[in-house]
Amino acid sequence: MDQYLFDSTKDTSVGDFQVRDNLISILKNRFSTYGYKQVRTTTFEFYDLYSMMSGTINKDEMLKVIDSYGKVLVLRPDVTIPITRMIASNKQRLSQGSRFFYVLDVFRQSFEQADNKETTQAGIESFGESTPENDAEVIALAIHTLKDLGFESFKLEVGHAGYFKELVNQLALSQNELDQLKGLIQSKNLTEIGPFLERLSVDKELCDAVQAIPLLYGDPEDVIKRASKIALNEKMQQKIKNLSDIYDVLKAYGVEDSVIFDLGLINNMNYYSGVIFQGFVASFGKPVLMGGRYDHLAEQFDTSIPAIGFACEVDNLLHSMTRKNLIANDTTSIDVIIYYENSKQKDALIAANTLREAGYRIITYTMDDNRNIDDFSSKCIAYFQTEENLVIDKKRKTPFTNYNELELLLHEGMRDN
Repeated sequence: MDQYLFDSTKDTSVGDFQVRDNLISILKNRFSTYGYKQVRTTTFEFYDLYSMMSGTINKDEMLKVIDSYGKVLVLRPDVTIPITRMIASNKQRLSQGSRFFYVLDVFRQSFEQADNKETTQAGIESFGESTPENDAEVIALAIHTLKDLGFESFKLEVGHAGYFKELVNQLALSQNELDQLKGLIQSKNLTEIGPFLERLSVDKELCDAVQAIPLLYGDPEDVIKRASKIALNEKMQQKIKNLSDIYDVLKAYGVEDSVIFDLGLINNMNYYSGVIFQGFVASFGKPVLMGGRYDHLAEQFDTSIPAIGFACEVDNLLHSMTRKNLIANDTTSIDVIIYYENSKQKDALIAANTLREAGYRIITYTMDDNRNIDDFSSKCIAYFQTEENLVIDKKRKTPFTNYNELELLLHEGMRDN
């Protein structure tokens, strides 16, 4: 019989897990400061939830299973859709908006990444508001999040899904032709866009406008001016006005230096209806953060709820932080190791419990335990001995008489460090 082994190449070591957990804690803390509350969705969803929805997840990328009743289920391929369904089905009162964040695994399979079917996403969803102020706040939160992680050289590319949609609506393209055009614009393939449009017999004004889309990139105020000149109708002008209003609020936040505009930014999720954005950090070729406004997604659940959100790929953040040496090299997970003689056991264990209640991380051993006393995997070592109690850190040895004195010494030592 053949022996089947799981591929353990993606297993996470204890140290790596701590780094990952610290990163997630930073994200959760930042989301909370903007008034977001954590939620979760089920790992398994009915396949019908996604199969009936247009412009969302590629059905071939879903991981499908059959339950004991013969129902087709999928492992959660996306978080935005089930959260939107939750809000729509609960008919929640949204007079002041509803703000949620999540840290959840999503599961997809693709030809490009056949060996990477599971990723962790951390993101936010804001429901009930559709204003430039709300859009700008979400973008500011994304910028604030990347700054919290230590990135100094990064940019958020901001575009507008509605501007491109209004333009291509005038082309009357088939789905195949639309996909080809999107690919050419995404890759900024200027040499092929012209011949592609010529084959479609597009009039010159419309042809010029489409060819200009990949070039609408750079300084926001400059992009707004150039985009206004090629806007072919009032709806396109409204989209540019919306971007201009958002940019004014971003300037009020003082984050405009982190923003560039790109009207050639096209997201594969067709449910985006307004502003869209993605975050790039230096020396990492893929976006670490993506999001946008999706005011019409809830209509597929028979309700109308404006919404905007973004998600971070945790693994991409970790990889880019590692490249930029932003991962702290402190592997210490214990504050104090306590060694004690048998006669001092009660004093030592009372001290250990008291310090734990104060938030310190403590491990206790008897003096007979055969361990290397020079091992400073902890921040310090405390000895409860008949002759003298001592606390030793990397700088000094200090005597103490009881756990109150020990806690005071620890507090002073942590502060000095």
